[in-house]
Amino acid sequence: MVESKVADMSTPARVVVVFVSRRAAGQEDEYGPMADRMVELAREQPGFVDLVSVRDPATRQGITVAWFEDEESVRAWKQHPEHVLAQQRGVADFYEDYDVTVGQAIRQYHFDRHEQ
Repeated sequence: MVESKVADMSTPARVVVVFVSRRAAGQEDEYGPMADRMVELAREQPGFVDLVSVRDPATRQGITVAWFEDEESVRAWKQHPEHVLAQQRGVADFYEDYDVTVGQAIRQYHFDRHEQ
């Protein structure tokens, strides 16, 4: 599980990518390092803002939400050669099913008890 405090989203027109998936049973030994690498690689991409990801081990369902500055940055990330290979591996081995939603954030709210 990757945890992150969402970056300052006060700038309008961020693009959000929501990846909801259900992992296939097994493959944990191979999936973990690949998933970690994808997070590391995403964070290096121009236009990347932030990412949060959670998974329920009991149901194998997870959700990853990534924010980018613009749609061009999202397209570049989707087409990154190493990410393309990971996508292919995901379809072949790692996921039972998934949905990807790409949209524009209209507004975002933030609360942090420790910032009061």
